[in-house]
Amino acid sequence: MNLQLFARQPIHTTMPLLLEHSTWTQHTPFAMYLVSLLRPSLLVELGTYRGTSYCAFCQAIKELNLDTVAFGIDTWIGEVHTGEYDHNVYEQLQAHHEPLYGAFSTLIRSTFDMALQHFADGSIDLLHIDGLHTYEAARHDFETWLPKLSDTAVVVFHDTNVRERDFGVHRLWDELCPKYPHFEMTHGHGLGILAVGRKPQAEILELTSQTEEEARYTRSLFHQLGWRVEIYQELLALRSERAALQSTAELHHRVWSYRPIRILYYYLTEGVRGIARRAMRQQSESDQ
Repeated sequence: MNLQLFARQPIHTTMPLLLEHSTWTQHTPFAMYLVSLLRPSLLVELGTYRGTSYCAFCQAIKELNLDTVAFGIDTWIGEVHTGEYDHNVYEQLQAHHEPLYGAFSTLIRSTFDMALQHFADGSIDLLHIDGLHTYEAARHDFETWLPKLSDTAVVVFHDTNVRERDFGVHRLWDELCPKYPHFEMTHGHGLGILAVGRKPQAEILELTSQTEEEARYTRSLFHQLGWRVEIYQELLALRSERAALQSTAELHHRVWSYRPIRILYYYLTEGVRGIARRAMRQQSESDQ
């Protein structure tokens, strides 16, 4: 593979603006890189949840100044793998999303099947499938949305490397790989890239036709970049925690430097101790 592709598409080194704890976090650099390769006219994500992947796509669209229209589709009520969650998840995502990406991106509260009617056949260039992860659900999502994909379309599957509980994306991935050019990241629960269009772009074919050594390099590169994002996320969390602790310590110092508080505390504690002493004395006298 021509490694100059990575050098001339530096968007993958950009730190995501939305940093949520997610199994998708390690793939955000590749999400941005994929947008820079495809430069899609229409991008659709099925299963947006907290927006880690979707906002990475949108951030790349904005920073590259692309004419892409994007849609993130979810019910935002949860399912068996994410668990149920309240309305705050959608509201928090919307608060981040609207001012940054509202000009070209729309969050659609809908089931995937109901949203189909809003998209013309052959129109979607990049489809990310990350809904319910059972084999039956993932296969249904792929087959129902397949007619909506363009001649250069790429489909992204998350969790291709999860083989526990009833996760079945890996089964679907194994079935589809012999039919389409493909590439898989094995870290971060796995991420599969499938070139399903009849006329895939040259850069995508280059990505999917790497030698074993080139593929190993690509996986290592994006694993390192993803790990960098997670470390930065943890650093921000630690800074926030330290600031909270400092704030608590300062409040504690201010409170205890206020003389009436110290006096009140003295009388309260001494009062409690006095009550305890009297109770013990009365107990002792009754025992005698």
